[in-house]
Amino acid sequence: MVEPLRRLAGYGGPRGPVVLLIMDGIGIGRHPAGDMVRAAHKPTLDWLAAHSITDRLQAHGVAVGMPSDADMGNSEVGHNAIGCGRVFAQGARLVNEAIADGRLFRGRAWREVIAAATQPGAQLHFIGLLSDGNVHSHIDHLVALLRAAKAERVRRARVHVLLDGRDVPPTSALIYVDRLEAVLAELNADGTVDYAIASGGGRMKVTMDRYEANWRIVETGWRAHVCGDAEAFPSARTAIETFRARTPGVLDQDLPAFVIHRDGAPVGPVRDGDAVVLFNFRGDRAIEISRAFEEEPFDKFPRGPRPNVVFAGMMEYDGDLHIPKRYLVEPPAIDRTMGEYLAATGVRQLACSETQKFGHVTYFFNGNRSGKFSEELEDYVEVPSDRVPFEERPWMKAAEITDVIVRAIRENRHRFIRLNYANGDMVGHTGVLPAVRIAVEAVDLCVARVVRAVQEAAGILVVSADHGNADDMLEIKNGEPVTDPVTGQPKVKTAHSLNPVPVHVYDPTGVSRARRSAATGLGISSLAATCLKLLGFEPPEDYTPSIVDVG
Repeated sequence: MVEPLRRLAGYGGPRGPVVLLIMDGIGIGRHPAGDMVRAAHKPTLDWLAAHSITDRLQAHGVAVGMPSDADMGNSEVGHNAIGCGRVFAQGARLVNEAIADGRLFRGRAWREVIAAATQPGAQLHFIGLLSDGNVHSHIDHLVALLRAAKAERVRRARVHVLLDGRDVPPTSALIYVDRLEAVLAELNADGTVDYAIASGGGRMKVTMDRYEANWRIVETGWRAHVCGDAEAFPSARTAIETFRARTPGVLDQDLPAFVIHRDGAPVGPVRDGDAVVLFNFRGDRAIEISRAFEEEPFDKFPRGPRPNVVFAGMMEYDGDLHIPKRYLVEPPAIDRTMGEYLAATGVRQLACSETQKFGHVTYFFNGNRSGKFSEELEDYVEVPSDRVPFEERPWMKAAEITDVIVRAIRENRHRFIRLNYANGDMVGHTGVLPAVRIAVEAVDLCVARVVRAVQEAAGILVVSADHGNADDMLEIKNGEPVTDPVTGQPKVKTAHSLNPVPVHVYDPTGVSRARRSAATGLGISSLAATCLKLLGFEPPEDYTPSIVDVG
């Protein structure tokens, strides 16, 4: 339990609440082409830039705990950094280190997996996102696990590949499939092992649902990976090429499930006595399939007889609920978050977003912790997301979230309010540029309502983002869009950007006497200390410095 925060001398905070507004996926673009934030009509954000303390913050790479500045940020590590006020080594870096120094392969979970997989007739299954996006997974981790499995004399291994197209170019799946097939051919060459791709499908259609938004996605994956029940093909390449020919323009993330057949039968369904490794390291889209393998009783879909397997995740995806029970790499131990400090200090808090980002303003913001620090002092409001393609409703649930927030600001029961608008990120991932522009404009309309409410309540508003996306929607080379040789059109980019994000600190009454601090080179982890100072508290000494000084 943390100690209560100390009050700042000479400043007790505003009359109204401090509101932290996170515009998911809205960064500061480098190129006019493909920058849907720049293209959008956004009078409110433009006004804030002129009437607030405004700066830009780093939201990728080492600033959020990723291995290098070549690695994009994401919503999970971004909200970790925002909520805990510091930078922790995150999933990709932790896995890299655990593989490099060998502790993953010495760990209890891997030893249990190998013990099961080396029994007569057993198979070792690997399920995960096949890409080098380094957001949910990395193909290098899978290759390292496959090589280690052969060194451990695992005779049969099967890979169930989830196709990306969000954290990497939208139709790049065959690059990764071909690379994996080359590794499998190399491992199989001496005839001592039988390693093969067994099933797969696009990540937004197969297996990788999150926040229980659509369990049918997980059911589709279960039937393909476990039951061998999906459209049959002789190879993953054939499946992808067939689906693309059938639906021109389809993105990798939206490809249907498939199963690889050999001699007229599925090559690798999961059976009793097998071992299964989910090699994704990020938690949100790994929890539900983990529950399907482990949870009893289970009522989310007709699972059928659950195979008796040794199941392990790459990491522990939920540290409070202990999902999964067995994992290969310890997650970062994130403690002393902003939310915990405020609860210990007796500050009432509200967190709100729609389903797609609700876990980000709660679980991830609180340092990968389920539940509340204080039932009495914390209120969490989830606005259910629509189950429709995001490009068809780019406004998503921003208006409904704003209804909750404006009402809370006017009631003035909560001293600190945090919210997330998912539009810039979720619509950005679709690659439909007109929809992305509308998504940004919808956020701007809602920010206007929050600004007015903050003005009326004499509160303070902090507007920022967890990473970029909508600001970088085309592939750019030498400053110009890359042209698709087939369509002749600019190639769309659906991944997060490596761009900084804006921050606007708006105090309509001037009560805080806020001014830009002397700290430079800040990342989004500085938002915690900033909000604490604006609330009238002294941030913990090891927090990233505040953007502003007050009083």
